[in-house]
Amino acid sequence: MVSTVDPRDGRTRTTDLSETDEAGLEAITGQASQAARWLSGLGRLGRADLLDAIAASLEARRVDLVAAAEAETGLSHARLDQELTRSAIQFRMFGDVLRDGGYLEAAIDHAADTPLGRGPDLRRMLVPLGPVAVFGASNFPFAFSVAGGDTAAALAAGCPAVLKAHPSHPLTSHASAEAIAAAVRDLGGPDGVIAAVYGEQAGRSLVRHPAIRAAALTGSVGAARAIQAAIDERPDPIPLYAELSSVNPIVVLPGAAADRAEQIAEGLFASFTNSGGQLCTKPGLAFVPSDPSGARLVDALREKVAATGGAILLNDRIRAAYEQQATAFEQAGARVSARPQIDADPGFRVAPTLLEVALPGLTAEIADECFGPLLVVVRYDDVAELDAALATVPPSLTGSIHRGPDDDPGVVGRLVDLFAGRSGRIVFDGYPTGVRVSWAQHHGGPWPSTNAVHTSVGATSIRRFLRPLAWQDAPVSVLPEELQDGYTAIPRRVDGRLEPAVA
Repeated sequence: MVSTVDPRDGRTRTTDLSETDEAGLEAITGQASQAARWLSGLGRLGRADLLDAIAASLEARRVDLVAAAEAETGLSHARLDQELTRSAIQFRMFGDVLRDGGYLEAAIDHAADTPLGRGPDLRRMLVPLGPVAVFGASNFPFAFSVAGGDTAAALAAGCPAVLKAHPSHPLTSHASAEAIAAAVRDLGGPDGVIAAVYGEQAGRSLVRHPAIRAAALTGSVGAARAIQAAIDERPDPIPLYAELSSVNPIVVLPGAAADRAEQIAEGLFASFTNSGGQLCTKPGLAFVPSDPSGARLVDALREKVAATGGAILLNDRIRAAYEQQATAFEQAGARVSARPQIDADPGFRVAPTLLEVALPGLTAEIADECFGPLLVVVRYDDVAELDAALATVPPSLTGSIHRGPDDDPGVVGRLVDLFAGRSGRIVFDGYPTGVRVSWAQHHGGPWPSTNAVHTSVGATSIRRFLRPLAWQDAPVSVLPEELQDGYTAIPRRVDGRLEPAVA
């Protein structure tokens, strides 16, 4: 049987769910293969309606879903309520992506004479890969799990999604899958459009199954390596799109510290402690000048950390890793600047930690991700030190720069160039936590933050679950309507010219 643990008190409960065996997995993947035909037959606009219906189904079950997630994750009701809203927004956004149609990258080259002879008629667009495996994240029971962006992108692309439920929240995963399946049924859809499997062995078997054509993960580097090892056992490779480890350095320039030290301290504190610091975009390093303004900033930050209570982490494994990592940082030379005393707790509660190190004491051991409410403040004497110091930090999802009116634009430009090569999103005068769901968003970065160039948030994340297909000299009867002459509902490139959609 599958069990669940309440991080608030450490109590374990047995659920009615069972780990998925090989026979169950075979049935689920078979249904997914059949469901792919139904999803494809819906067409873009039909799938857009389905995504809207899924969003409504999730919202209709809000009270029960949030309550289940609160008991399994220890995250606050307000945070989970907002996250469920975000999940609904993701499904609706992909409905807009489908109605726009530009994601198809439709292109037509009519038959024509060329310098190399007669050229055939060619028509190309993106088509679904087939059923995909999605691995739920521990820290986002909705937005990066069963009801998450990977699922929304896969269904939008026309790919059934088989979810490996995260062991930290199996009941939430089951309830989310039921909410999505209910929306499918209401539209006359079959079983297999969405399904969840349980157990580590089921996850490995899932990505080895020949019906699965891609996999997506938000998790650790270790989890990605284990999944990739299972994929490597296949006779035919499939892509794994993984969002992994990130330190998300923040640079506070001297002018910014002088201009708004207390304001930056407040924002930085919220960014590294919200949700127990269990966010992939949590800043782990903050570079702060050693001058009096920087000292004022650190003093304000220290006061906030010292006054806060403990943070509840998602599970005992994360708590143990957090405590071990904090100890490792201290052994590597970082000193404790603030760490409140907290009462003994039967759950997975830890003390937020503020560490300090002076350049050149920053080492690779300290410049590592710590999942949880820990921040290392790196004090620097001269902005010229930053280039070499940031080279110590692993590439990340984000890099942030806080500027003041007196800071040299040339220094800012140099930092932008550095972060452009070592991150996927550059944040100015703000904080990396809070990833907007939008068309322009990019949530990825160089290894080890992700293992691919694609984003896992935003409109273009659909590209992961599509492949190009070209039709040469094809009869009109077999062409998708988006590739037929005279079709104007989506933007297309025709004979080399971009033709916008006509309403």
